[in-house]
Amino acid sequence: MSQQANEANAPQFEIQRIFVKDISFEAPNTLHTFTEEWKPEVSLNLETKSNRIQDNMHEVVLSITATVNSNKKTAFLIEVHQAGVFMINGFPNDQLHQMLGSFCPNILFPYAREVVSDLVVRGGFPQLILAPVNFDALYAQHMDSQKSGEGTAKAN
Repeated sequence: MSQQANEANAPQFEIQRIFVKDISFEAPNTLHTFTEEWKPEVSLNLETKSNRIQDNMHEVVLSITATVNSNKKTAFLIEVHQAGVFMINGFPNDQLHQMLGSFCPNILFPYAREVVSDLVVRGGFPQLILAPVNFDALYAQHMDSQKSGEGTAKAN
């Protein structure tokens, strides 16, 4: 087999586009928050979804929701849906799922982190820098829960 034939059959990955799909910032108690001592308590929720657009084109959406309370009141709530369109071709199904559930969110996260930080500062609050996320570990945990039949249900 020639080198050109090997390259033609090699798995392919390309970033087509990265964009903010949805964004929301709410600061319901600003008058109280700005006059009281700043004692932030951060709650963070991450979620990823993927959709096949065409044969080898996939949209991946990383959703980040951060709720920050101070003195038992909501200081702000921010939600960012950072998305990307990726061309993924020639990967076996298990690798394709890992690409969509781990590799692509790893690419999207720095963009989402920047949007969160920028919005928080524009809202008049101290900068919120999200810690790095190990999407490989989260994906592995999700796959383990799928195999054990837990799905999204939690054991009590």
